[in-house]
Amino acid sequence: MSAPTAPTPKPTVTEREARQVAEAAREQHWRKPSFAKELFLGRFRLDLIHPHPLPADEDVQRGEEFLAKLRDFCETQIDSARIEREARIPDEAINGLKELGAFGMKIDTKYGGLGLTQVYYNKALALAGSASPAIGALLSAHQSIGVPQPLKLFGTQEQKDTFLPRCARTDISAFLLTEPDVGSDPARLATMAVPDGDDYILDGVKLWTTNGVVADLLVVMARVPRSEGHKGGITAFVVEAASEGITVENRNAFMGLRGLENGVTRFRGVRVPGRNRIGAEGAGLKIALTTLNTGRLSLPAMCVGAGKWCLKIAREWSAAREQWGKPVALHEAVGSKISFIAATTFALEAVVDLSSQMADENRNDIRIEAALAKLYGSEMACLMADELVQIRGGRGFETAESLKARGERAVPAEQMLRDLRINRIFEGSTEIMHLLIAREAVDAHLSVAGDLIDPDKSLADKARAGANAGVFYARWLPKLVAGQGQVPGAYGAFHHHVDLSPHLRFVERNARKLARCTFYGMSRWQGRMETKQGFLGRIVDIGAELFAMSAACVRAEHLRASGEHGREAYQLADAFCRQSRIRVDELFGRLWSNTDDLDRTVVKGVLSGTYAWLEEGVMDPSGEGPWIADVAPPKKPRPDVRRVIPKS
Repeated sequence: MSAPTAPTPKPTVTEREARQVAEAAREQHWRKPSFAKELFLGRFRLDLIHPHPLPADEDVQRGEEFLAKLRDFCETQIDSARIEREARIPDEAINGLKELGAFGMKIDTKYGGLGLTQVYYNKALALAGSASPAIGALLSAHQSIGVPQPLKLFGTQEQKDTFLPRCARTDISAFLLTEPDVGSDPARLATMAVPDGDDYILDGVKLWTTNGVVADLLVVMARVPRSEGHKGGITAFVVEAASEGITVENRNAFMGLRGLENGVTRFRGVRVPGRNRIGAEGAGLKIALTTLNTGRLSLPAMCVGAGKWCLKIAREWSAAREQWGKPVALHEAVGSKISFIAATTFALEAVVDLSSQMADENRNDIRIEAALAKLYGSEMACLMADELVQIRGGRGFETAESLKARGERAVPAEQMLRDLRINRIFEGSTEIMHLLIAREAVDAHLSVAGDLIDPDKSLADKARAGANAGVFYARWLPKLVAGQGQVPGAYGAFHHHVDLSPHLRFVERNARKLARCTFYGMSRWQGRMETKQGFLGRIVDIGAELFAMSAACVRAEHLRASGEHGREAYQLADAFCRQSRIRVDELFGRLWSNTDDLDRTVVKGVLSGTYAWLEEGVMDPSGEGPWIADVAPPKKPRPDVRRVIPKS
């Protein structure tokens, strides 16, 4: 091991430079069709999702066989209450999951994995996550963003042969990107990988390393300095967690997911072989974003599992609990909450299954669909869990352990609410997802007119952009005036037990309206559009609702055609679409009637201390210390709290 190097100062970057780094990392081209991309452009391409794509029979058989084994394991070997009580997943449970093959669900069979499709991988995560959300997070972080997925997409054959068999059966992996002062702004990444011969010397600190406390293998994002023979830039590496110079300095504790093995990892002069670099130097962020295109589907899959559980508890409790002479479910105030949980669970499962099957077929570009599924699933699951707590009343606020101690069923409703809350932050917060999806949604506009609003472009560039934009908008804008949504009887194939065709006509009309509003916003604000995050967030939320409505209707028709609960599916799809339409109308209204400008004024006042008097009269129980931890190595090395899982 080389001698530890002095910590490198954190890069200083402007807002524009940070945006350029993020822009360079995103996929620049659309080589395959995308339903959601078309939706944001005002084109309702129902043909891209209907008829509902289906998995191959052999994939179904393999997937169902594993789900049966996993269900038996979860029922007999997983003690969710113990995990919550002890704040850790027992070694025997982790080793049992390894023996079952759960750590290799997405890994090809030729490397010792199970080779499950994305559809069945997600179903397995929903099942495991319902047994214990901490186990769902363990399996997901390992396979969705840990070593297996980036190697599958970008790894060399040697890397696959070396690491994938380990990940399939024996080793746990983790993904390390975030730093104490770097979240969704990777341009400021400070962890360094300095070339040293054929190797790299790694120095830095990583925060919120999910699985990092128990991992055997790490995917680490680090900055390679530019030098002769080295392009430099943010680069991805596979790192052995037991390497000399790596210390897990803290196992973090959270309001939920108490069994989560998440920590702080420090690298001090860690030697990483050059053969462990994934892809080229400077390709790290692109690798991370591409990995997340499908990796994000794991999170909404577990939200689907949470919704199913919330519905089960709401049904059983609301039938047993009586108030004023009848079950509480029959009181409208409670019944509306149950209807919301049922309809939303149906729609969310439709979104996840549709997106997952499209990922498996690889015919469509699903980067927007996956991001919408993550955004929508994380938000709606929190609402469903909150409504369950309300339905349960005081018992919803009481812990399962306390309920059991006084002789009642140990229902962990409050734990579910706590566990789900992180999903609005994991793998891109709601606010970041709004911006990420909005960027993709306006990509067509920026492709033809972006130079018009770029201050660095020359007059000649702007002139060419103006000409291109004129041609594009002359063809595009007239198509937003009328469409199938205004034709009575359109989408009549969705008229059976219940008529869903009006909902699809609503989607078509409002997709065109959404595109018009996006264009109006760009025309009004031009280069300042990227600062209008409230507007962009509502644009994305409308698109999410329209996507969910489309998926719900397509799923209902698929179930009807296959003879699986078709009548009930149509009822649920109808209920969801009616609820969603109310939200869409409200969001459209808030595009132009809102308090965004006033909010900015108030925020400036808060930051300047204008309203500090409002904070008087309370005590602050917070402890002392910096808001952001110092990343410099401590004078006295901290003990390594890495937890080594004994191999069975």
